[in-house]
Amino acid sequence: MQLSSPQNAKGQTQGLIQTITAIARQSPLAFYKGFGPVFTGIIPKMGIRFLSFESYKSMLAGTRWANPSDGALTDQGTFIAGLAAGITEAVTVVTAMEVLKVRLQGQKTSNKEAGEVPKYRNAAHAAYLIARDEGPQALFKGMSLTALRQATNVSVNLTTYTKLKRVLHDRQPKYENQELPGVQTALCGLIAGAAGPISNAPIDTLSASNLSFIQF
Repeated sequence: MQLSSPQNAKGQTQGLIQTITAIARQSPLAFYKGFGPVFTGIIPKMGIRFLSFESYKSMLAGTRWANPSDGALTDQGTFIAGLAAGITEAVTVVTAMEVLKVRLQGQKTSNKEAGEVPKYRNAAHAAYLIARDEGPQALFKGMSLTALRQATNVSVNLTTYTKLKRVLHDRQPKYENQELPGVQTALCGLIAGAAGPISNAPIDTLSASNLSFIQF
């Protein structure tokens, strides 16, 4: 939807149903456009996210962002560590992944209108051509917005998750030195998972729109 034209031929805004229908007309596999860079990028992204988050947590231990009693980070400390982790993953992996995804997703529409054969065969081919024709720096276009989006998402996500688990532990003394039941942990994850995208939805739209404007 972010890459499609804002209005159709009748001047009506294209909504979710129209977008799904348009993609389905192409083929069921059309829903997986750009899946390659997302799939190959999610593994290092998550690894970098949690590695850097734990590293930043260690760096903040013993500072005013940690509780003197147990050394655990405060909510503000967790938020700061999440911000730093989000920026780290954006700079190292996510920005390039987003550039490749948007190029692959948008090329069929633009090339179809021009009657041309798609330029990029897959993620690796797209990365090679972009780096060769435009320079390696082209893979990092839109980094500022991507870093802002990831920083917001990761910080809100991890802070919410940590806070919810702490609240549940405090209200259930029997789990004071134990892990919470799986259902409760899953609920914390569901709420935290929703909180991140809700907090950065406008930034995500700006980021995708910015990439679509500068790529074609």
